[in-house]
This record gives sequence, structure tokens and C-alpha cells, in this order.
Amino acid sequence: MNSPRLTLRRFLVLLLAFIVLCAAGGLVYSGLFMPLAVGINKVAGSSLVPEGTQSVDMELSKLPQQSKMYASDGKTLLATFYDQNRVVVALKDISEPMQKAVVAREDHRFLEHSGIDPQGIARAFVQTYVRHGSTQGGSTLTQQYVKNALMDQAIEANDPIAEYRAHEETISRKLREMLIAVQLEKHHSKEEILQGYLNIAQFGVGVYGVEAAARRYFSKSAKDLTLGEAATIAAVTKNPSGYDPTQNPKASQQQRDIVLSQMQKYGFASAKDVAAAKAVSVESSLHVSSTAVGCEAAGNAAFFCDYVMRIMLNSDQFGKTAEKRRRLLYQGGLNIVTTLDAQAQNDAYSAVTHYDPVDDPSGIETMLSAVKPGTGEILAMVQNRNYSTTTNQGTSTSINYNVDQKWGGGSGFAIGSSFKVINLVSWMQAGRKISTMLHNGNSFPIDSFPCATKTHQVWNLHDTTGGASYESVLTGFVKSHNTTQATMAQQIGLCQIADTATALGYKNAIEGQEDIHDTMTPTMVIGTLSTSPLAMANVYATLGANGVHCNPIAIKSITDSTGKSVKVPSANCTQAVSQEIAQTAGYALNQSAEKGVASAVKLNNYKSFAKTGTNEQTAISTASVLPYEISVFSLTGNAEYPRDMSGMTIGGRTEPYWYGVNMSSPIIKEMLTQYTAQKNLPNHSDYGQPSSKYN
Repeated sequence: MNSPRLTLRRFLVLLLAFIVLCAAGGLVYSGLFMPLAVGINKVAGSSLVPEGTQSVDMELSKLPQQSKMYASDGKTLLATFYDQNRVVVALKDISEPMQKAVVAREDHRFLEHSGIDPQGIARAFVQTYVRHGSTQGGSTLTQQYVKNALMDQAIEANDPIAEYRAHEETISRKLREMLIAVQLEKHHSKEEILQGYLNIAQFGVGVYGVEAAARRYFSKSAKDLTLGEAATIAAVTKNPSGYDPTQNPKASQQQRDIVLSQMQKYGFASAKDVAAAKAVSVESSLHVSSTAVGCEAAGNAAFFCDYVMRIMLNSDQFGKTAEKRRRLLYQGGLNIVTTLDAQAQNDAYSAVTHYDPVDDPSGIETMLSAVKPGTGEILAMVQNRNYSTTTNQGTSTSINYNVDQKWGGGSGFAIGSSFKVINLVSWMQAGRKISTMLHNGNSFPIDSFPCATKTHQVWNLHDTTGGASYESVLTGFVKSHNTTQATMAQQIGLCQIADTATALGYKNAIEGQEDIHDTMTPTMVIGTLSTSPLAMANVYATLGANGVHCNPIAIKSITDSTGKSVKVPSANCTQAVSQEIAQTAGYALNQSAEKGVASAVKLNNYKSFAKTGTNEQTAISTASVLPYEISVFSLTGNAEYPRDMSGMTIGGRTEPYWYGVNMSSPIIKEMLTQYTAQKNLPNHSDYGQPSSKYN
């Protein structure tokens, strides 16, 4: 029951509206109501009608509508983002039965009136207050569009007061809607207004516009809706939750049949067609599709989706404030085409979960990132976890261990010997040759390393693979000897190595400590600093692109609801190291894959370039690059805290010691074997020609 106050308010609204309509329509033959009508018009133009709300926007592209994220092919849908599940379509893309059903349901004299309907308001007045029947409002379809548009404009402006006034039960609100409706019809055709209403109205719980409704209830486009389907959708808007056919099919069918009867009554459908439509139950006609919000619907690409989402929500490029960026993503109707290669992603996920399943009892995480050399495009991003924004327990997490903390990652991993390629390039950057023979020891005073913090401590280290007291830089790299790396660092200094690491794309994973120059220590040359798989995939991509470094990018293009391009982050590719150095490093990486510790990643039909790394049995990794095509970095370890994996059973295999050779290398080999076969990638067998200047 309505309260007396509310009943009186509605009475005044309808009474005054009816008088205004009479006056506007020339129906007041005596002066009885004229002074009051003039007074009402003054009220409508007074301060009770807020300034700036005397018009509504008919630009449908400004309506809040869903954004979609795709893989690089522009077709493979990864995720959908929305506040209001809406897809704006033109009137020509809405079936005729759908158009007629809404008119029959909401305003059957829509084509006859000029925005307000005197007969409708008179009928509502008599029905509600003379006959004491059900409450009726008498609003035209145009007025309903105005109400919805005013609410959306208030939400867009982040104006809660305007939003409240757009639906408050007051005389001024009702009169304002009427006056704007009249003005709207003076400047826009009936087709434009109908198109606007069909796109703005709510047709179910979280469903806005007939296109979203058609996809939701019948898994088809609005242009293909039949008579019965159209009537089902048209019936919903009177009570979006009560008449939602997925939640209350019985009530939905009753209302659908009312709409069908109205369509027959007002000449919008034949008796034969209506009878046939009524013979089909609503429940049997449904073919429901769900449009999940956000990255949890992105399957094995969910963590990549999260990375893209965070870029858009945290980069000033997409809006000066956090709220503007959020509205752009969730209301902007964007088509976001990412760099993700669906084939690479699926092959990577298959390989990772083959060797370390999501539900593996070990609880050990495995990650893999892949980047296209020379472009910075992220081709794949995988981890053996289920993506969840509600829990970080068991096999579910929202933490993306492939990326830095800044972008939703963890604190990173110590990558071990995978870092050593940076030392090799630094050596050449300092003008040295990789054929240089070095005398190596096992004890290194910290003070002997240029740029190291001054201390009297000594760094004692050894080689698990049998080091040599006298060997070349190249041999030390191929056999992954730690002592050789320390000797190199003594000679060229830590600053040189930090400079080269930065140029190649290396970053520490911990937020606020990204710059390796701030964390320099002699032990970093054997991979003791914490970085991310994506950063390392990018380092090797630089060496697989003739020394061209590009920032990792996840977005190829974005267009808004009008088709206009939105600027996206650039890879900013630059020549980081000379081609001679990159080619010579490629030669060393090929030697590592052919006869060194990375031989387990060697492909049968492609020239291979790779390096492995192990950090005290807490993290194992492998990097492999196919020049110009793909750079892959895979890492296995405990993401929450360092954990000794010696003797552990992972993926059904037990190893006394885990190395790249028995975990990350087989993962990459399986992934690349599948990917190269599917994509038929070229084999750049001429890559890796050493320069006499550095060899």
C-alpha cells in the first residue's frame, strides 16, 4: 500500500499533468483551468527544475555499454566488462516484431502523439483516483526514454543528486519529463526515439537494451527475434526482476501473452500469429546465454586478462583519474584487441599443466611468459593456477606470478643462471671478447667488484657442474659456471652489468625496487635478485631481435563505441645493443642449446637458442628464443616463499634434484614443438653469427 503522502503526491502529479496537457492541446475552452495551467508552466521552469536538465542526449554511443577484450585475431573473445550489460544497435538491426511489441506494451499511440499522451494521462487519472484501480502513470515511451536518459546522464556525471531527482516522486520531475519529451519530439523522429528507447531500457536483471536481452534469453541478435520472443522481452521492462524469464518463467509467460494480446488488439500482429506464439511456452523457447563480467570468464587466459585490465585501470593514458579509467573500461563500449596469440596461449597452458597440473599435490607453481622479439607483443602468459578475485587459497589466486608487483604480481623469483646472458652481453658491451680466457677462483672479496658496497666480506662460491680454474668466457657460459661469472664481474664491474640489464629490459619484480642499480650486489651475476618471467622473456626477446629492445605490450588496438581509435601504450622499440653483440650472444645461446646445459630444450626442426637456471633448488627456469618469432621463459618454484624442491614429486615425477633440464626445458620444448607446427614459423638458421670483434 502507498502511504497517504505518496498517494496525494501522485494524485497531484496526474491532475496537474492532465491540466497542462489540456492546455497544451487546446482543449480548455473556458478559463477554468487556464490560470492553473499557466502557473504549472511557471513551476516547471522555476528552480524546482534544476538548471541544465532541460535536454537529454540522443547520442546512443554515450550510453553505458559493455567492453569486450579479444585475442590478437580480433575474434577470440577473452572477457567482457560492464556496469550495464548493453550492446547498442541501430533500429534496422532490431526485428520488426520487437519494435512493435514494445510500442504495443508501453505506448500504443506512440506514432500519434507529440511526446505526451492526453488520453493516456486522463485514463491513468481516472483509473487510479476515480475508480481506485491499480496505480497507473500515463507516461509515453518518449517520457520513459527521457527518464532513463536523465538517470544515465547523472550517473555519467557522477552526480548523485541529479540521479535521485531523475526518479524521485515529485511534481517537478514529472513535469520536467513531459516538457523535455515534447522538445525531444520536435527535434527527433519517431524512429530515433524508438531506437533510443530500445537501447536504453532495462529488460531484466542486469540486462539493458534489446540486443543484450536477445543474446541473454535467446542467444541470438535482436534482428532475428520472432514474435513470441519479442513479446517476452517487451514484457520484462515493467518489472525487470519480477518478469525476468530466467527467474520467473510463469510470470513472464503471463506478461508475454498480455503483450501478444495487445499487439493483436492494436493491429501489430494477426490473430493467427498471436495464437501460434502463445502456444509455445516461454520456458521451452529460452536458449539462455550468460555474459560473465571480468577476467574470471577468460579461461586459461585469465591472468593475462588481469594484466591488461590493470594496465587500463592504472595508466593515466586511459584517464586522469581512477574513476574515469574505470568508466572507460566498464561503460565505454570498447573493443580491446590484445597481443595474445590464442594458439601460443593454449599450447603453453597445455605444456605447463602437463608437467605441473593445477591440482598437483606438491603445490608448486609453474609460470610461462612468451614475447615476440622486435615488437614487445606478449604472445602467451600462463600459470598453473585458477584465477579468482575472491580467494587466494589452494589452487585459486588473483596474483599473476608472471608479472611485477606493480601489475598484480608477486615479489618475483631468483632465476639463477638464466641471468648469465646479461653478464655475457655486458662483457661485450665493455669491449671484451667471449673467447677471452679467465683464471677463476672460489673466493672473491666484495671490495674487488667495482660499484659494490664497500665491505671486508668475502664471497665464497662453487660450481655444481664442475668449474674450471682456467676457461674462456664462452665455455663458462655454455657450462654455466658461477666462478667465471664472478671473475667477469670483477673485471667489468657491477655498474656495467646493471646498465646492460636495464638496456635489455631487465627489472626487479618488487614495486619500488624495479631498478637493478638500487639493488646491486656481486651475487646478482648468478641470478639472486628477484624478477618476473615476463621481464626475462623480454630480455631474451631483445637478443632474438638483433639487439632491438621493446617494452612488453599487451594491447594492439582499442576502438570506442563510435569506432574511434583509443591510444594504447607503445612498445618504444630502440636499439639496445649492437647487432654484432646480439648475434654473438645468439651464437653463445645456440651453443648452450646444442651442447650445453640447455640441450633438453633443443628443437628437432629449428635452430635453438636457450639457457637454463637454478637457484638453490627453490626456483628453476629456462629461456628459449626463436629469433624474430618468439621468446619464452618458464619458471617453476614456490611463489609464496622459497622452498627446497629437492626430492619432491611434481607432476607425478620424483627427482633428487630439479633443474631446468628436467622441468622448465621440457615444458618449453613441448610448447614450442606444438606452436611451430601449428604456425609453420620460419627457421632463422642464419641467426647467431658471431662477430670477430667479440668472438
